[in-house]
Amino acid sequence: MMLYINGSETRLDEACGTLADLLSRPEWKERRMIVELNGIIVGKDDYGQVTLADGDRVELVHFVGGG
Repeated sequence: MMLYINGSETRLDEACGTLADLLSRPEWKERRMIVELNGIIVGKDDYGQVTLADGDRVELVHFVGGG
């Protein structure tokens, strides 16, 4: 499946079927973030129910601390 994550084409295997699956990948796991799917912000409680489809556009905005 081909997704656009933060504007970059990303190919994922079909096992990555939901937002929860995507966010459990090592590069996103344990990060606090806001998720937008095809222009709509998705609440954290819905990550497991929101399915991904070929061509979806996902924006992942994570928070970075600093001082």
